[in-house]
Amino acid sequence: MTQTLEQAEAAARGTRDKRVGTVVSDGRDKTIKVRYDFQVRHAKYGKYLRRRTTLHAHDEKNEARVGDVVEVTACRRLSKSKCWRLTRVIRTVDRAVGE
Repeated sequence: MTQTLEQAEAAARGTRDKRVGTVVSDGRDKTIKVRYDFQVRHAKYGKYLRRRTTLHAHDEKNEARVGDVVEVTACRRLSKSKCWRLTRVIRTVDRAVGE
């Protein structure tokens, strides 16, 4: 069984955290803000609460746009607030022809 170089590197590094979220900002160069929604269970009452966090991710090719659903992977710290890297764009939003 042969592995590609990318698969071999990923296996050597071990598993990394992955998140799926929606792009809420793409104004900066090579950086996107991704909103990640999740649910947590209340410790005392057991009710599920909706929470969200904003992740700053590195987008090397500037391919993600606002509204796209993307997958990001944890990586080494790239700046003060950026420690995620864009893995793939799962779903794009239809855009007007004039953009």
